Amino acid sequence: MIFSQLEQQLGAMTWPLLICSFVTSVILLDRVWRLLLISRLQRHALHQQLALNRPVEESTLQALSGNYRRSLLWQGIYLLINHRRTGKALREEIAGLWLQQQRKQLTHGIKILSLMGAVSPLLGLLGTILGLIQMFQDLSTSIQPVTPALLANGLGIAMYTTAAGLFIALPALIGAHLLTAWVDRIMHTTELEMNHYNLWLNGITLHGESMA
Repeated sequence: MIFSQLEQQLGAMTWPLLICSFVTSVILLDRVWRLLLISRLQRHALHQQLALNRPVEESTLQALSGNYRRSLLWQGIYLLINHRRTGKALREEIAGLWLQQQRKQLTHGIKILSLMGAVSPLLGLLGTILGLIQMFQDLSTSIQPVTPALLANGLGIAMYTTAAGLFIALPALIGAHLLTAWVDRIMHTTELEMNHYNLWLNGITLHGESMA
């Protein structure tokens, strides 16, 4: 019932626009859920936990890992602590590679989201052209005087497809930009905190307070 109505309104662009809408919705929901999960950790709580448990024992790591394992920040700090006996330069290189991998994972799908934002209006425009073609075909085969009813079908498809394309494109483009900014913020915070804890592992003052 609903699909038949959509097909009447969107014509040949029904399936392409539905696919764009589905892909956009899935990527937006997946990325938002993923970023919410990894960014919910309160940094100050973790600071206190680590400060109270120095030197860091394996039992402490396991306990903290159970509480914070979904946090990207904790994963980064856990990586540094696991390599605490490695030289500082090598530890920094390991952390840098890990951060690159995490950024790649977090931005997965965002380029496709931008693509949906670019393609959807073009599909809407194509639907507009097809609707106008249909309208002129109806006019060319009609022996009746031109009436609004004769123009309604082709113009309706033209307008509906344009609106549908824009309706899909706006959240896709806005979502892509906001998700990119969100990822940048998470990665900046994680990198900053990992730098602090890399110094902390060498006994250097962290956040203006002695952690020794």
